[in-house]
Amino acid sequence: MKKLGFGLMRLPLLDRKDPKSIDMELLKKMVDTFIARGFTYFDTAWMYCGFSSEKAAKEALTSRYPRESYTLATKLHAEYFDSVESREAMFGKQLENTGVDYFDYYLLHDVNEKHLEVYDSLDCFTWLAEKKAQGLVRHMGFSFHDSPELLDRLLTEHPDIEFVQLQINYLDWESEKVQSRRCYETAVKHGKKVIVMEPVKGGILAQVPAEAAEMFAGRNPAATAASWAVRFAASLENVMVVLSGMSDMAQVLDNTATMTAMEPLNSGERDMLLKAAEIIRSHIEIPCTACSYCTEGCPMGIPIPGYFSLYNQARQGRGSFSAYEKLSEGAGLASACVGCGQCEGVCPQHLPIRENLKKIAEYFED
Repeated sequence: MKKLGFGLMRLPLLDRKDPKSIDMELLKKMVDTFIARGFTYFDTAWMYCGFSSEKAAKEALTSRYPRESYTLATKLHAEYFDSVESREAMFGKQLENTGVDYFDYYLLHDVNEKHLEVYDSLDCFTWLAEKKAQGLVRHMGFSFHDSPELLDRLLTEHPDIEFVQLQINYLDWESEKVQSRRCYETAVKHGKKVIVMEPVKGGILAQVPAEAAEMFAGRNPAATAASWAVRFAASLENVMVVLSGMSDMAQVLDNTATMTAMEPLNSGERDMLLKAAEIIRSHIEIPCTACSYCTEGCPMGIPIPGYFSLYNQARQGRGSFSAYEKLSEGAGLASACVGCGQCEGVCPQHLPIRENLKKIAEYFED
């Protein structure tokens, strides 16, 4: 299996304000191109694209290709079940949504201290092993957003886990908050393969500040900023798959070209990326990856990731007030936040979203 995976979270949309409005005809062409270039791994989840991603996988992939020609992964998220019965119902619905009779890879999703309470209370690790024994899951693992100490404990307690999905990119490699390097090293210590999520950090590493872009061009004028980020993750020895959420054909072409004959980074290139990380970090006010977990339950309909992106651009001299006005049409303003905290409870980056919305309201509205 080639190392690039198609992340079905940031799919092409007909209406950027509606995560369910997937452009299915374009997605089919993207899937066809991905497979034609020799790549097979597809990653979805219950809540992606406003709970529409799994169904999109069926329409664009599983109903159009023989089962042995692709690899499909999906996930169980602690926020969406609270009993043995609802967990079983969700799993059954996921099989129906995707149109398959087994999953190649199945993950407990976004494991952290909070969600672990749910997974442990319902003995989900044992349940997942049972699904594997029944042939409904081929490989079992979990995605992780927490400390290397917790990861070490979990892999010690659950040695039958086969792989871990980690947020790894050169911006977060030495981050005290994300701790990509230490989490990766912990997985390696336990002999687990790693699937990488957020290699381009939600697009942040696809459009880098001019100073970093000049460094990249000096090394390879033809390489895109995103390709450098993907190669950083793919160069790690224990990485099995690098997932990239792709929302247009250009991203499919760039990612597949990068990974068709991927050359691991040399030491000079690696040092350059870590230096670029320092430059990029100084330009980012809010390190949002645009996963959009926060928007589904927002009672005020605030397009939080969109506002965060505009704010980051504005602080770099690229954002505009007219763009904020356009994005807010038919949606809640940043100032409409009622402080319920729902968004912060599901944010895998653990961002202080309510405080950030106050800053955005002050900047764009006042």
